[in-house]
Amino acid sequence: MHALLVEDDDRMAQALGTALAQRGHTVRRVGRALDALRHVREAEFVLLDLGLPDLDGLELLRRLRTVCDAPLIVVTARCEERDIVQGLRAGADDYVVKPFRMAELMARIDSVRRRTDPHPGRPDPAPTGSRPVRAGDVEVDLAGRTVTVAGAGVRLTRREFDVLAFLAARPDEVHSREVILDRIWGDAFLAASRSLDVHVAGIRAKTGRSGLVRTVRGFGYQLGFPAPAPEPDPDPDPGPAADPAPDVRGGER
Repeated sequence: MHALLVEDDDRMAQALGTALAQRGHTVRRVGRALDALRHVREAEFVLLDLGLPDLDGLELLRRLRTVCDAPLIVVTARCEERDIVQGLRAGADDYVVKPFRMAELMARIDSVRRRTDPHPGRPDPAPTGSRPVRAGDVEVDLAGRTVTVAGAGVRLTRREFDVLAFLAARPDEVHSREVILDRIWGDAFLAASRSLDVHVAGIRAKTGRSGLVRTVRGFGYQLGFPAPAPEPDPDPDPGPAADPAPDVRGGER
């Protein structure tokens, strides 16, 4: 497994890197938020310190969650209950306070990975040969795990597709937040409530169809059937021609 270690303290980074390497993981260590955003797509899980020099760790966590759904554990000295709650709500799968025992952290990594990949609560795979689901000009191929909009492919993250596929497999049903979280995130759903909203926003933005996932206020979500985006008029009416400008030149003298 490839780990992204986001830690600006050299001694802590060395200790964590060594422990991860001994367990067979490859590790990329970065100490700044910009580097974390650059390399997070390569990661299979992330360890994130919140005390970074260039950006608050919670803000970085929110940004990471918009581009990556890999398992993520916060490892930080921030120990107040408010900090822990904010970290979990921002999308962390677990939260470990420094100082900690290395064996405990490794056990938490194993636990998070078991819950998230592979995940027994993921949507059931589509039967072989099942037909794609169409919603307006959006086509969701459940078996092939692909999405197209007006015939053009759209790249979703694994977790974004899981959410969309769950809704698409049951297009006539309205699904509560709790059911979606339980099916997609399983026993980690309490830490993922905010992540659901982030992933829904990602689906809407990437497909360009805000109505593809319909919000049922106070309850949950349902697959929508958005109208295709209007095509530009190839020959717009220029409107009435303007009168020619009057000749204001004086007569010849």
